[in-house]
Amino acid sequence: MSPMPPATGPAMGLPPVMLVMDPRDDAAHTHAALAAHHPPTGRITLHPGPGTTSETGLAHDLLAALGKPPLLPGRFPAGRQPAWEAATAWITALPVTRLTVLRAHRLTAGRAERLLRLRALTGIHLALVCHRPHIPAALHQAISTVEYTVVTDVAAACRHYDDGPSSSAGAPAGETAVPVRASGRWITSPALDRLISYDSPASCAASCTPPPIVWRHRPPPVPLTPRTAREAARRLAGATAHPRLAAALAATLFTGASLQQLATARPHDYDDTATTLALHDRARYTDGCAAYPAPAWARIFLQAAVCFARLAPGQDQQLLAAPGDRTHLLSIAETARLRPPQPPADGRKGPSGRVEWDWREQREASRYDGMPTARKRPSRL
Repeated sequence: MSPMPPATGPAMGLPPVMLVMDPRDDAAHTHAALAAHHPPTGRITLHPGPGTTSETGLAHDLLAALGKPPLLPGRFPAGRQPAWEAATAWITALPVTRLTVLRAHRLTAGRAERLLRLRALTGIHLALVCHRPHIPAALHQAISTVEYTVVTDVAAACRHYDDGPSSSAGAPAGETAVPVRASGRWITSPALDRLISYDSPASCAASCTPPPIVWRHRPPPVPLTPRTAREAARRLAGATAHPRLAAALAATLFTGASLQQLATARPHDYDDTATTLALHDRARYTDGCAAYPAPAWARIFLQAAVCFARLAPGQDQQLLAAPGDRTHLLSIAETARLRPPQPPADGRKGPSGRVEWDWREQREASRYDGMPTARKRPSRL
């Protein structure tokens, strides 16, 4: 199955595309569309950047409209950023129900097809605003394959732009409308202590259905307060466009798992019905294979990661961060102002403003190295 199937329609059950004709390029149309932009209630207005016809560039514009940095960190197969797959995953998980695209008369056939594929995958209500008296040939060619309606009245268009709030779009992760800036207070969580741990749990090659987590060797992470959870979700939503890395940090906050253990999760390990995340450790390095209950604030990130794994080339074997993502993961955490407890001032090894991620690990390792070893008894033979 192709990760981005072509739009061959009209598809059953999809709302028709709305083609809004604005022959005089009336400012009222543009103002109405921009005023309706409100991600927390599932409405996105996309104003494509001028001077480019790149399909990837349009995906970056869409990610920015979703309140995310447009670039995805890391390396990808064939050097192609899966920006459309990431945008599709976030739109599916948030969920976004309405997308209005301004300056649609400038869309190339390829860009228009991308938007129609997005509609086919997500079921989104798509409105294309054409600021010209006639439909350009490229746009006409693209929409001729789907069902569409033509609207010329501003009031009718406004009813589409702002057709009431989405009933399920007010989840915490959807509250971010602008990217997170590197400012504000830190959220310090002991659950992040083991993110940079040097343990090495092993994945399960065969199918594994872990039991609920029983905390035997380490205390469970203290749940975030509702206010802190909302703030952490808001920051994560705006700190990266990468669904896997955002989900990995969200998972760390409620599991206290290390990066190596996060890397054992596969797309089927998130159970959307039971709302549990399974992590594996068949060698029982910590608490063995176990299913962790996912709090409500973290589920959008996990849903986006599952969708991304199914869509993006080469991502289908990984749900969360891989060991090679360590540098990017820590950078995103610091962008979101998330950190583990820091050492006292007299115990720091680096500058005062730098986050020290592994000081507890190093302290525990030094204590272990300093423990006396038992003398061997002389052999009687």
